[in-house]
Amino acid sequence: MIDLHTHSSASDGSLTPCQLINEAAHRRLSAIALTDHDTIDGLDDARKEAENLGIRFIPGIEIEITWEPGEFHLLGLGLWHPHALFLQAIAELSRLREKRNLEILDRMHELSIDADYTEILALSGGHSVGRPHFAALLVNRGIVKNREQAFFQYLGKGKPLYVPKEGLEFEQAVEIIQKSGGIAVLAHPMSLYVAWGHLPELVKNLQDQGLDGIEAWHPTAKVRSCKRLEELGKSLGLYITAGSDFHGASRLDRKLGITAGDRKIGDAVLESIDPLAKYWQ
Repeated sequence: MIDLHTHSSASDGSLTPCQLINEAAHRRLSAIALTDHDTIDGLDDARKEAENLGIRFIPGIEIEITWEPGEFHLLGLGLWHPHALFLQAIAELSRLREKRNLEILDRMHELSIDADYTEILALSGGHSVGRPHFAALLVNRGIVKNREQAFFQYLGKGKPLYVPKEGLEFEQAVEIIQKSGGIAVLAHPMSLYVAWGHLPELVKNLQDQGLDGIEAWHPTAKVRSCKRLEELGKSLGLYITAGSDFHGASRLDRKLGITAGDRKIGDAVLESIDPLAKYWQ
C-alpha cells in the first residue's frame, strides 16, 4: 500500500511526523506523502524517519486556494527543492492563518469564552494552529462534548466562531509547486461544490492553467464518484492520485493506505505518476 495524502501534528494531525512514518511502517506502507496544510515544517523529520525505515517518502503540502462557495485545496507532491517563491508564499499563508486565529479568539471573547492564544498554541504542540485546536479548547472548557459538536455549534461554516480562511490564487500555487519540483493535484474535487455538469469544463480550465493531476480517490467521496473522477482525469491526461487524508486521532474513520470504499491504495498509483516514480528509478 501507499498513501499520497496525510497530515501530521505540523498542521492538524495528531501524530508527529516521525510517529506518522512509524504508523505507516506498522501498516506496511511502501510509500507515503506528508501533505500538511500550508506548511512544510514536518517534512525533514518525516523524510529522515522514512529513510531509516526504508519507506519511499514524497515531500508535499496541501495549499488553501481562494474559492467560493466550496473548498479548494491543492496538493503539491514531490517538493524535492522548495523554491524561494514557494517559501515566501507559505510564510504569507502562515501570517494569514495567525490573523484568522486571532479573529476567532476575539469572537470567543465576544461570547464570554475564557481563552488566550498561549493556551491555543500549547494545544497545537507548538505547531501550526487551526480550528481543531480551538475545538479542543471548547472541549476542555466543557462547552461541548467533542470535536464534532464544536464544529457543528461553533466553528463550522456560518457558525459564531467561523472566520473564512484566506488562501493563494490558483495560478500562483501551481507556479510555486512546480518551481519546487512538484506536481499540482486537485485535492478531493467533490469539496468544490461544483455540479457534475460543470466539473469537466472547470477541471479542463484548471489544466490549461497548469494543473497536473486529480485526487480521484478520497474517503469522503462515494466509490461511484471516485470512478467518475478517475475517468474524467484520464480523459484529460491528468495524473490520478489517491489518499486517505489521514489525521490520526481527530479522524478515526480514516486509515493510512485506505481510501473510498475501504479500498487499499496500491503501489500502481504511485508507479503511474512518472514525476514521482522516477525519483526511485
